[in-house]
Amino acid sequence: MYIHIGNERTVRTGDIIGIFDIETTVSAETREYIAAAGKRKNAVYVSYDMPKCFICAVEDGKEKVYVTNISSRTVIKRSNS
Repeated sequence: MYIHIGNERTVRTGDIIGIFDIETTVSAETREYIAAAGKRKNAVYVSYDMPKCFICAVEDGKEKVYVTNISSRTVIKRSNS
């Protein structure tokens, strides 16, 4: 099953490690983690609007971090349906 995470982007549910709310997990470590993923070319900014959550996934053995403007609650609901 796939989850739509915005701007015609989908992620396979089996690849998802975690879905995190940026508003509640904003810390220096979180910012460093996302920045490091970006430097490694593993961060995918689904939208450049105000980000609401990030999704950690492993696709084909490679870590991916998706930053999206869709709320974590919405992504979780989509994964449960």
